[in-house]
Amino acid sequence: MTNAAPPPIVAILRGVKPTEILDIAAALVAAGIKGIEVPMNSPDPLESIGKLCDAFGDQALCGAGTVLSPEVVDQVAGVGAKLIVTPNIDADVIRRTVELGLTAMPGFATPSEAFVAVKAGAKALKLYPATSFSPSHIKAVKDVLPKDILVYAVGGVGATNLEPWRAAGVAGLGVGGDIYRPGYTAQEVGERAAALVAAWNA
Repeated sequence: MTNAAPPPIVAILRGVKPTEILDIAAALVAAGIKGIEVPMNSPDPLESIGKLCDAFGDQALCGAGTVLSPEVVDQVAGVGAKLIVTPNIDADVIRRTVELGLTAMPGFATPSEAFVAVKAGAKALKLYPATSFSPSHIKAVKDVLPKDILVYAVGGVGATNLEPWRAAGVAGLGVGGDIYRPGYTAQEVGERAAALVAAWNA
C-alpha cells in the first residue's frame, strides 16, 4: 500500500490506547473502513501504530496523525506507518513523507497553503477544520488545483452532513469523534463506522 491514494474514509483514533487498538481496528475494517490513523497526541502512539500496522497493514492504509516534524515521520515509518497526516502545511514533513514512499495527507485552509503542499509532493490534502469553512470553499479550491489532487474534508463532517461535501467534489473524509472517542467499545465503533460507510455509499 506504499504511496497509495487514501481510501474515501480515514478513521481518526485520537486518544486510542495500545491495549484497545487491535479490537477497534478490527471493528473498523469489518465495517468497511480502509484508512486508519492514530494521532501522535494519543497515549503511547508508536506502540499503537506498530500494532495497527502489523495486524492490519495489508487490509487498510494505516499510519499516524498530528505529525509535526520530519523526525516523527521517520519514527512512525520505523514501526510500519504508510499514511502521514498533519494538521498543517509543513513542506519539510511532506517532502520527507514522499521521500520514504509514504502517503502524505497534510491539512490546509487556503489555496496558498494547498499549492505549497502540492509543490512539496502531496497528492492528497485535507481541508481542516472543514466546518470552519464550507463545501463551496472546497469546490473553489478544487477549481484551481491540479485535477489529480485529492481533497478530503476533515473536522466536523460525518454521516449526517456529508452530502453537501460530496456534491462539492471531496474525495473522502477524515472522521474522528463521529466514529471513535476514548471510552467507546469496539462494538460501538463498528456500528458508527458501518453507518458512515453506508451514508458514503448511499
